[in-house]
Amino acid sequence: MTPFPFPSPPYISSHLPPAPQPSKASSAAMAPPSVSTSHLLITASLPKPKPSSLRPPRLPLAKPLPAALLALAAAPALAADAPAPPPAPSPAPAPELQAEAPTPTANPFANSLLTAPKPSAAADLPEGAQWRYSEFLSAVKRGKVERVRFSKDGGLLQLTAVDGRRATVVVPNDPDLIDILATNGVDISVSEGEAAGPGGFLAFVGNLLFPFIAFAGLFFLFRRAQGGPGAGPGGLGGPMDFGRSKSKFQEVPETGVTFLDVAGADQAKLELQEVVDFLKNPDKYTALGAKIPKGCLLVGPPGTGKTLLARAVAGEAGVPFFSCAASEFVELFVGVGASRVRDLFEKAKAKAPCIVFIDEIDAVGRQRGAGLGGGNDEREQTINQLLTEMDGFAGNSGVIVLAATNRPDVLDSALLRPGRFDRQVTVDRPDVAGRVKILEVHSRGKALAKDVDFEKIARRTPGFTGADLQNLMNEAAILAARRDLKEISKDEISDALERIIAGPEKKNAVVSEEKKRLVAYHEAGHALVGALMPEYDPVAKISIIPRGQAGGLTFFAPSEERLESGLYSRSYLENQMAVALGGRCHVSQGKWLKDLDSVRRLDKLR
Repeated sequence: MTPFPFPSPPYISSHLPPAPQPSKASSAAMAPPSVSTSHLLITASLPKPKPSSLRPPRLPLAKPLPAALLALAAAPALAADAPAPPPAPSPAPAPELQAEAPTPTANPFANSLLTAPKPSAAADLPEGAQWRYSEFLSAVKRGKVERVRFSKDGGLLQLTAVDGRRATVVVPNDPDLIDILATNGVDISVSEGEAAGPGGFLAFVGNLLFPFIAFAGLFFLFRRAQGGPGAGPGGLGGPMDFGRSKSKFQEVPETGVTFLDVAGADQAKLELQEVVDFLKNPDKYTALGAKIPKGCLLVGPPGTGKTLLARAVAGEAGVPFFSCAASEFVELFVGVGASRVRDLFEKAKAKAPCIVFIDEIDAVGRQRGAGLGGGNDEREQTINQLLTEMDGFAGNSGVIVLAATNRPDVLDSALLRPGRFDRQVTVDRPDVAGRVKILEVHSRGKALAKDVDFEKIARRTPGFTGADLQNLMNEAAILAARRDLKEISKDEISDALERIIAGPEKKNAVVSEEKKRLVAYHEAGHALVGALMPEYDPVAKISIIPRGQAGGLTFFAPSEERLESGLYSRSYLENQMAVALGGRCHVSQGKWLKDLDSVRRLDKLR
């Protein structure tokens, strides 16, 4: 064992005096030299130097120099009187020095290898560049985080640990985070720009792509408005066709509806049968010099089946059916409505013979000259184009226009003249026989009980249109399903009728016995006076069940003749006044004041 001092940096030099060379026999028993506590002698087993060697060989350190210096800083742990470390291994013949097996030695500084301890600050910190939020809070509370830097949106932060490591943390919505950081002495700062996190690149790309996509969308929108490359002035969507807009119509090649599906409008079907014959056999009429009618106007109250009749005409004739609402022609920009009319008739002429149906034509066909825009009103532009298409210089052979309205009095006179709407077909409310047929049509596919009598139902529903009767049967089916029944009986139909006329039944209403008695007297007074009047409607049903705003109801069956004609005699109106006052025989206050209002209204009609 040959002790030698470290040379100057990168080794540590020794200030000990040179030790005498002991003999091989006494080297093992040599006492350790005395050294000061401020110097450290590191020894190692070395091969015997060659005579030509002028300086002792350098021993490679077991640890890097910074670690050795860190260990030397903690010199109190290695005092001069520390026990002797195990001896270094015997020298190998190779030039590199190898450690020997530890053997006892009297030299306390022999074979001393210094190992720098791992810093305690980084021993229990999470690994990686991305920390979980729980790990971040734990490190903050243990004082292992020196500073944090939040992103601009506050959703991400970058931390710097006490050992210099950096990591990112996704920050949830935690209102106590700032207090926790401030309590533990963490330096807090906010980034002026976006944080460089996992989503930073995607956000950067998104910020670049969004303006590009918006610009591309506007570019293609303008290109489409101009008709694309090579679109000329008269082409589709060209500059000279700025107002062109496709009309929102429905084209049905085959409607599948015939006159058998239309009930209660026998007179209207008879008049429209000629239109069907015109479409089926036009040569029969043209051979005699007759002209096919250009249009037919269906007039009637709402719900009488005008649209269904138009579909039935197309179905009977077997021609395409174009339908649209007149309100779809009128837009904010002047010229759009006229453009849609042209577009509609261009497609109809290509499919001639066909039928064009315009519903609620009073929305666009009102009397001209009353608009706010004067002669440049959009509605007037549209109706002018419609008049031109129906009977202008260009013919429209094979295209028959059917229109529906419930206000023929507001239509323009030029629209109703011969050559445009040649015929007006009135679609009235159905009579008793018509209502029976309509009930039979709308009861198809419904399980009816044997006690259902359509004749009685039709007599209890005077003034009902086809749409009203369809709603009646649908409400009855809903009531039967709600009551877990397999069939629709007359009770469900009767309850559905009362629900439609007077409103739903108030099942949760608490009615005292005294109030029930008063309501019974009141309704009995109406029924008794009505039965005693010589010229009045018969009583159909009396009810004291509260419905809507009424505490009770008395149903009368009005005469069909009076309803259809609308003519009422003086005696009938006086009898109706007496019936309205009949409920005041025993009641003089409360909701019955409505009866007085009815009397005052009837008195004005006398």
